[in-house]
Amino acid sequence: MSHRKPHLPRKVCLHCGRQFTWRRRWARCWDEVRYCSERCRRGRRQKDSS
Repeated sequence: MSHRKPHLPRKVCLHCGRQFTWRRRWARCWDEVRYCSERCRRGRRQKDSS
């Protein structure tokens, strides 16, 4: 049985444009989270520096 959590906040990734939801590990820094994954975060740096 899957537990749906529609009440969780969502954001859109600045790199890939996907929508992602709040995760417990982001509880303290949710306002600073901009990317859905580590891969997108790294990809953004490469894009900016080139």
